[in-house]
Amino acid sequence: MVAGHLRQRGGYWHLVLSYTDENGIKRTPSKSTKLPVKNNMRRAEEMLQKWRAEMNEELQERILAKQGGKEYAKNIRFTKFLEDWLKMMKSSVEATTYCAYEQTILKRIIPYFDKNYPKLLLRDVTAKHIQDYYTYELEEMGVSANTVIHRHANIRKALQYAYKTDLIDSNPADKVQRPKKVKFESIPYNGEELEKLFAAVKGTDLELGVILAAFYGLRRSEVVGLRWDAIDFDRKVITIRHTVTKTLVDGKYVEIAKDRTKTQSSRRSLPLVPPFEALLKEMKKTQEEYRRLCGSCYCEDYKDYVYVNALGERIKPGYLTQAFPEFLEKHGMRRIRFHDLRHSCATLLYANGVALKDIQEWLGHSDIGTTSNIYTHLDYSAKIASANAILDFFPKQN
Repeated sequence: MVAGHLRQRGGYWHLVLSYTDENGIKRTPSKSTKLPVKNNMRRAEEMLQKWRAEMNEELQERILAKQGGKEYAKNIRFTKFLEDWLKMMKSSVEATTYCAYEQTILKRIIPYFDKNYPKLLLRDVTAKHIQDYYTYELEEMGVSANTVIHRHANIRKALQYAYKTDLIDSNPADKVQRPKKVKFESIPYNGEELEKLFAAVKGTDLELGVILAAFYGLRRSEVVGLRWDAIDFDRKVITIRHTVTKTLVDGKYVEIAKDRTKTQSSRRSLPLVPPFEALLKEMKKTQEEYRRLCGSCYCEDYKDYVYVNALGERIKPGYLTQAFPEFLEKHGMRRIRFHDLRHSCATLLYANGVALKDIQEWLGHSDIGTTSNIYTHLDYSAKIASANAILDFFPKQN
């Protein structure tokens, strides 16, 4: 993957890339944006992302050319091409993205085509081949339409690369009829249910996670990734800038910690409200006491993280996913997913008159359309208000 960062030099922003080329040589090209440092960081970041994308595409083309050019295109089997494309993507995308590609392509797509079309060449792939695969997954394997749509995205992306690099004349995936996406609609907790939940989790290992998700609307990765350096007790601000995710790498689950969020918009500052400030200070005091009591048995690897257990071990992302619904069932509360607490936060904000733009910034959505599409349909009271606004014009009945 082509990485990059900004650098200040002579009062101007400079772009710096870092990647390994097709020959295995480390490259770090740089260039000036000609933008003064003051008030131009956002523009410089946009230029950096554009240059990264361009270099990624150029690097992929050079890698493919090194693999054999026209002879490669003429003789390569479809499944071998998918394997080669996957290897190429490993250096071009985030580790979590690559792992998702790997699971889908190596475990599902390639085995199907190796079994049913073992000699199928890349240049001979048709929409019918792909459509038959989707039908097989839907009818024989019983996967959901949404899962097939995700697999279609993988196949189409690989074939689109083959098309752009002149390995094939057109992308057959563009002619395939995708199944209709099934929209999942959760029913988040209302204010009364959240109040009951807050009382139930008080003092448990779930308390911090529930508050961060339900009150602050944090994603699971942001909850687990919260670090003490993101808490400014003097300015009363929490800055969301760290994440921890769990993914499958080479057959083993690993946790990936990043000092950045899902998107640039996900990095946000939120107010540190007094009750939560008190909870954090108590947690910090308790952690220091545990460290003293446990001595050498205390895990020092995660001392910078807020969400740790009594032995100093960072709370695992999977713990929240599994333990939360079990907790609800044990306490006789309506079952929802942990992620639905984020939906609960957004829905209550909207129902209490908070503008969509403000909700977008609170949740860290990059696009206000995402906020609108996910949450506005949940607020039934707004629909009632709309109906009442035109009720006077409704024809009177005799």
